[in-house]
Amino acid sequence: MRGADPSKCRRLLFHIGTPHPTSLPVLLNIRPIVCLKGYHVLQILLLPFAICGPRIPVQSTLTMASNLHRDPPFRAEHLGSLLRPDNLLQTRADLDNGKTQQEQLTSIEDTSVKDIVDTQVKLGFHPISDGEYRRHMFWGTFFPGLEGFKEIKNPDVDIFRMYMPDIAAFTESGHKPGESVICTGKIKHVGSTYVDQWNYLKSIVPKERVHECKITLAAPEWYHMRYKEGRAYPKDVYPSDKEYFADIANAYQTELQILYDNGLRNVQIDDPNLAYFCSEKMLEGWKKDPLNTKTTDQTLDEYIDFYNDCISKRPADMHVGVHICRGNFVNSRHFSEGGYDRVAKKLFQDMHVNTYYLEYDTPRAGGFEPLKSLPKNKNVILGVITSKFPEMEDMEEMKKRVHEAADFVAEGNNQTRQEALQRLGVSPQCGFASHSAGNSVKKHDMVNKLTLVRELADSIWPGEP
Repeated sequence: MRGADPSKCRRLLFHIGTPHPTSLPVLLNIRPIVCLKGYHVLQILLLPFAICGPRIPVQSTLTMASNLHRDPPFRAEHLGSLLRPDNLLQTRADLDNGKTQQEQLTSIEDTSVKDIVDTQVKLGFHPISDGEYRRHMFWGTFFPGLEGFKEIKNPDVDIFRMYMPDIAAFTESGHKPGESVICTGKIKHVGSTYVDQWNYLKSIVPKERVHECKITLAAPEWYHMRYKEGRAYPKDVYPSDKEYFADIANAYQTELQILYDNGLRNVQIDDPNLAYFCSEKMLEGWKKDPLNTKTTDQTLDEYIDFYNDCISKRPADMHVGVHICRGNFVNSRHFSEGGYDRVAKKLFQDMHVNTYYLEYDTPRAGGFEPLKSLPKNKNVILGVITSKFPEMEDMEEMKKRVHEAADFVAEGNNQTRQEALQRLGVSPQCGFASHSAGNSVKKHDMVNKLTLVRELADSIWPGEP
């Protein structure tokens, strides 16, 4: 590396082509390796040439989260799903039983979404969602909408890893998983099942607030991790996980581009599976399973690479966060336990998302110590207020917890508490209705909880959204 002139290397780079100005900080990240007979050989670390037009250039996966992204996320957040009104639930049940038409349900959905948007605005929230009112479950319709996947009722339990916490919870209580989605052929994106939901939401908020609104997406590994080794896809279609993951990643890239082109700038991926890697019970079950050819550490590494591929082509001004919790089913049921200690370093440092929305309302999520691994260019939204039960948390106690979390973030980055607080926000630990039936709370309880989230944020970050 000695003897090479970096300025000459930069001049040589510009003979290749003149980049868009916003790409210069990335393009100039080069270093000379050796000089042979007057020619400088360069190691070009990143070379994402800009795409012409008004769209912000796509960045390299390696630097996608290199800049701190704020607004979104916001100081006061919620996790997307909100309690459905009774008439909406009844009309959906009537449709399922053949007692009404889709047009009637759509009309009630439209009215219900308008009402819940109005509620969020009145409560002072900026990351407005449609409450997931058009979905039965939080993951929506992404996978059933892909060519090569099929939704099945009453699946054979033999296809599942029975030690997956949600599967175990069902079977231990004498129930079978009610529905699932399986791969039956080559996977291809054939049209967005989310874009209509998004377009309706953006149509009822002021134009200047559209970039704040968010929708939630399903976790990419959802229909891989829950199935036994070799049962996630037909072997005559995909020879290995690598090819299977690649086609799903292409589908996510297409979906994100469609949503971006329709104005979406704020995405949250919901992923209870990642918390399963914190569960001693699941880890033990995995180790005992003779079918598994990879360790949980290897599997987590592959899933993180899979995630990064899914979001690798998103534009730089699209905020992507991942929400991690331990289950949020009917009657406020959770599925797993365990702190983030086992996964924190890989999760926070290797996954190229901007923000982590973390469950932190009970001891089952562990302490804040893992937040020492959070890099300076990423945010954490602390889910310190429960959405599962109506009992209200103490404001001063919640402030102490946020400051405690900030101290661990600061310790890991050699920062002050105040500096660390710039990358934090607060929220409920999960949605209020991940399943359409909702948690063990009433609407007024939900409003009280959201009010507390907003007040807590205002007490720590006064005047910030």
